[in-house]
Formats: sequence, C-alpha cells, structure tokens
Amino acid sequence: MTKKIVVGYTTGVFDLFHIGHLNILRNARSLCDYLIVGVTTDEITIKMKGKSPLVPFNERFRIVEAIKYVDKVVPKSTMHNKDVWNEHKFDVMIKGDDWKGTEKGKNFRRRIFSNWCCCEVFTIHKGYFQYSTS
Repeated sequence: MTKKIVVGYTTGVFDLFHIGHLNILRNARSLCDYLIVGVTTDEITIKMKGKSPLVPFNERFRIVEAIKYVDKVVPKSTMHNKDVWNEHKFDVMIKGDDWKGTEKGKNFRRRIFSNWCCCEVFTIHKGYFQYSTS
C-alpha cells in the first residue's frame, strides 16, 4: 500500500521578504509532503491591499522559488482560491491567522472545509508562526 502524498498550498505577496515569510514557508512545508506557493501578482495585490508591492513580481517569484521548503511556485493571479485549487488540486490550504475571527475568515473556512480541501492556520505572533488547530 502506497502512502498518499499530501499536497499543500499557501500564498502571499512576499514583498520585502523577511524572517516571518521564511517561517511560514518552513512551517507550511511541515504540514505536507509537497508545497505549492502562490506568489500574488502586482494586479491582485493592488486589488487586495490598494497599493503596489515595492519588489517587482518577477523578483518576488524568484526569491520564493529559491527557498528549500518550496517545491513549486505559481503566480496567484486571481482572488479566488477555488480557481487555484481547480488547477493544482492541493489537499490542504495553509494560511496565517490575519483573518481569524472576522466574518471574511469564517466564510473562508466554511467554504474550504465544506467544498474542496481542509485548511490549516498558523498563528502569527511577534514575527514567528505557531501552528493552531482553530
């Protein structure tokens, strides 16, 4: 009997790459056998945050691609994670807790759990990421 490979997915802008970015990628990799990372395009970042990243997309993509915890990097050119899942069929989506407790976060987790994959959350604390099951 062969063990199923667990494919994980996380996403971010990864502008001005710092230790928190590295920590979430390392911790995300610990939850799966194969980690796909979506680097958010400039256009989607502007839609989400109202401003452009300081580091150009191609450079952010190449930086994330060079991280040893990352198996594959893809552009995140949509605001809809279901579109990304349709293309990559990951088993677990790994997120920080910046939406935790918000209506947007509750709706997000409800959609993820009930429809297409499970979601794991890292608690962001002083630049470090701690795994949380909530």
